[in-house]
Amino acid sequence: MTVTLRDANGHRADRRWIESVYRDYLDDLAPDATGVFPSLNEIGFCEPDQLAQWFADESASVLTLLSQQQPVGFAMVAMARGGLAAGTVSRPYRMTEFFIARPYRRRGMGRQAARLLLDRFAGYWEITQAQNNAPAVQFWRRIITQYTAGNYQERSARGEVMQTFRSGAAGKLSAPS
Repeated sequence: MTVTLRDANGHRADRRWIESVYRDYLDDLAPDATGVFPSLNEIGFCEPDQLAQWFADESASVLTLLSQQQPVGFAMVAMARGGLAAGTVSRPYRMTEFFIARPYRRRGMGRQAARLLLDRFAGYWEITQAQNNAPAVQFWRRIITQYTAGNYQERSARGEVMQTFRSGAAGKLSAPS
């Protein structure tokens, strides 16, 4: 099945769909319930506040991931604050949120969506995952390795794994399979 992207800000139904799967997304962030990811009310937010903040952020794009015009996931791409390590780029892209709803997983939709996002936002990237979220770390390592033909850097610190690389025509050394 082919995946497409749509700006969620322009579609009220997309926003409602994202709100409906948001709790599943939060559950996926801490699969072992280790407490690394705090509950929103512990940091002074409730779910509607957090989602409103996403949609109000002018430095970010909230996108709905679609298959056959039906929502299957969402992503949020933002401009990073500051630059990459050693100051090589002033403002790289960051994948701040990425989610494929459970019924649509293991069908290649996440892989397609990730490639579309990396092509659409061509440039330098930072993608970070919680170290204890093994499925996310494995997914992004596989995607980034294929996309860049292994031309990326990875580091681990403070319970996170971060990959940095360049996307777009200049970043792809070979076509991913």
